[in-house]
Amino acid sequence: MVMAVVLLLLTIFTVWFTFWSPWWFTPIASNWGNIDEALIITFVICGIAFVAVSLFMVYCVFRYRNRGEGSAAFEPENKKLEWWLAGITTVGIVIMLAPGLVAWKDYITVPEEADTLEVVGQQWSWSFRLPGEDGEFGAVSTKRIYDTPFGLDPDDPNSLDDILVDDNEIHLPLGRPVRMNLRSVDVLHDFYVPQFRAKMDLVPGMVTYFWITPTRTGTFEILCAELCGIGHSDMRGYVVVEEEEDYRAWLAEQPTFAELLAEAGFVDPDRPTRLTSAGVGASATALKDERNALPDTARAAVTR
Repeated sequence: MVMAVVLLLLTIFTVWFTFWSPWWFTPIASNWGNIDEALIITFVICGIAFVAVSLFMVYCVFRYRNRGEGSAAFEPENKKLEWWLAGITTVGIVIMLAPGLVAWKDYITVPEEADTLEVVGQQWSWSFRLPGEDGEFGAVSTKRIYDTPFGLDPDDPNSLDDILVDDNEIHLPLGRPVRMNLRSVDVLHDFYVPQFRAKMDLVPGMVTYFWITPTRTGTFEILCAELCGIGHSDMRGYVVVEEEEDYRAWLAEQPTFAELLAEAGFVDPDRPTRLTSAGVGASATALKDERNALPDTARAAVTR
């Protein structure tokens, strides 16, 4: 009797706490409301199963309690019960999976008009890259990651106008879809903004992606949701969603790859598509040699 009462009270308290819990979803700030719906459907189905199983246990403990008479019958198989359990479980799993599959299809189907942003993760910071006026990203290589900013290839003309945000804060315009290209330069990371309901692993050696449309202005924290080393808990950043005019003003302040090279004396400021020291066809080796010959302050700017 005591066990039956404890199980019943536990079930009642769990249901009560679920509805009156102070912990719930943070207010959404993107277009991914269907992800919330998929989570709620899963939560409801699991909750119904929990209550049903718990009440069944309460009934069994009370109904078949030891009264000092009779003995339990051994029944290792029950085909009818097994079919019922398998059928109910299958229906429940299908109902839980279907909304998630629909949401996932939308999650990776990027609109054609979406802007593109590259997110770079490394122990233990975030940085970002935007395409320049040509609308194309320049080539990058992990072999150059410590020789040029973001590992960009100076031999690729498309890289020179790339906009580099070497900071943990990135700005996005309100109401415009954006594709997030994610890459890591060292270990596994995970880009996660709770208010966006959007997250994805950054896997070394490959580029992953998802897309969002910010739906309200504000500053939202970026978290690394994958254990990536001793500084994992400090790997945080911020997404600032703002009106188009404010976003354009911020974007104009960000340096391009050519401007960073020009600061170090590698690029002719009047002709940013030309490398001054070794010409357009300069190799990464020549660039590295010139960097090493610079004063410490200039060398640090190029490495950054």
